[in-house]
Amino acid sequence: MNIHYFIKGIIIGFSIAAPVGPIGVLCIRRTLANGRLSGLISGLGASTADGFYSAIAAYGLTLISNILLVEQFWFRLLGGLFLLYLGAKTFVSKPSEGAMNDNRRSLAADYASTLFLTIINPMTIISFGAMFAGLGLGASSGNFASATMMVVGVVLGSALWWFILSSGISILKPRFGVASLRIVNRLSGSIIVLFAIFALASVKTFAGT
Repeated sequence: MNIHYFIKGIIIGFSIAAPVGPIGVLCIRRTLANGRLSGLISGLGASTADGFYSAIAAYGLTLISNILLVEQFWFRLLGGLFLLYLGAKTFVSKPSEGAMNDNRRSLAADYASTLFLTIINPMTIISFGAMFAGLGLGASSGNFASATMMVVGVVLGSALWWFILSSGISILKPRFGVASLRIVNRLSGSIIVLFAIFALASVKTFAGT
């Protein structure tokens, strides 16, 4: 009965995860530097946050969404600063360091960093809310079971994208030597820093709210 909510959730999760942003850049860089598992785990951090925000939209948790939107200034500031840190760290990192990083501690850090980056982006709730409303999938139009199926679908759809991306990039990894990985680090770090500058520049828009 609720299978169509599950399928639509997969489509929503996949389509929201697919556009390349700072998380995508991190996933690509980590896959090339540390292997497919590192890139996939990084993506799953974002998928977890997508599940959180889709649950807010699906279950109609307006109190939480309102708090997140009201506090956009602090979320954007923290997100911008953290992106700036990650971009600088990526830019100066050495390929040999990345290649030795395939352990539980680094995988946990990969997951936590993308979870944090995605969870402090309250605009994600607007994306999910708009898509759910446009497809007639709001909490008022369904029941708890339908909303749950939709949230599960979103998480799986998002995870599917990160699996495809990390698997595809890992195929190219053997072609990247130390010199190439050094260029990837510089390019990835620069792109992430640009995202950070954009995020920090938008902070002043919400400074008076």
